[in-house]
Amino acid sequence: MTAYIIRRILILPLIILGVTFLIFGMLQILGPVERSALYVRDIPKTEAQVAAIIRRYGLDDPVHIQYYHWMLGRVDPETGKTVGGVLRGDLGFSRTGRQPVTDMLKQRFPATLELALWAMIPIVGGGVWLGIKAALHHNKPLDQIFRVLATIGWSFPTFVFALLMLLIFYAKLNWFQPGRLSTEYMLLVQSPVFTQYTRMMTVDALLNLRFDVFIDALRHIVMPVVTLAVVQWALLLRITRSSMLEAMRQDYVRTARAKGLHEKTVVNRHIRRNALIPVITIAGATLAGLMNGVLVTEIIFNYPGLGQMAAQAALQLDVLTMLGFALFNGILFIGAFLIIDILYVVIDPRIRLS
Repeated sequence: MTAYIIRRILILPLIILGVTFLIFGMLQILGPVERSALYVRDIPKTEAQVAAIIRRYGLDDPVHIQYYHWMLGRVDPETGKTVGGVLRGDLGFSRTGRQPVTDMLKQRFPATLELALWAMIPIVGGGVWLGIKAALHHNKPLDQIFRVLATIGWSFPTFVFALLMLLIFYAKLNWFQPGRLSTEYMLLVQSPVFTQYTRMMTVDALLNLRFDVFIDALRHIVMPVVTLAVVQWALLLRITRSSMLEAMRQDYVRTARAKGLHEKTVVNRHIRRNALIPVITIAGATLAGLMNGVLVTEIIFNYPGLGQMAAQAALQLDVLTMLGFALFNGILFIGAFLIIDILYVVIDPRIRLS
């Protein structure tokens, strides 16, 4: 088990290196003059200013040297200070947010992480539980109902469902609201009396013992969570159901039943445990995707997360913000699949012994 995990960890640097090659390659599509405008807050207006920026960041150097400087930074010949460097946390300046890309990612990520964690509760809990129930009642009325619901949920356009949520629960009933917090509570959160430990509003509200802020944050997060859950739990339901049915046909299940084991024991120890492997893959990828920011959902509900940031950057042709977002996505997915591989070892002893 330890050797398996070590092998997976040792592969990570190579995968991350490959991701940086792709991101840097996309940046090289632009010429030195075009890229010079990406590294400064104000667009250079004269040829002398453009030439100075190109010299400062070495944008006309050979490609391998540019990659080295892009990763580790470059010493400015005029000031003697190191500028740039992805490993130093310098991803450039965001024209969309009027601040460094790294700072923008730090500000937006907690909101998206909070949305993802709340959404995973109904997605995993509902999808896996309903999938198990559907498989155990195979071809019975309950199974047929769940299959119809899964088909409807999976084929329903996300933006249509989101707009329906806004129309019913905000415009007509006013139960829930878009955004992240009401104006009065947003002012409270930004005041000195409220400590932002994690920048996740529901968590910080509980840590500050402000249950009124917690309730208001829940009112704003319910609609995007339900919108995300409707599509994703339908996928998990179908995956769980198929995996359970496949596991139920295996020889070891028939052997366990032949030994006289109780059906509940057969399901819990032999069927469900082995059926969870593909479910973990989908659930892990879903969580990573949610943490990357769900673009349509965040835009419709005016939720200030990574998805909304990426949409605004794309509309304004903010290249460095988009590349920083892509690099962040790649690293996040690599980490997610490492955790999935480790969970495989915990669940499946065959991998542990290989």
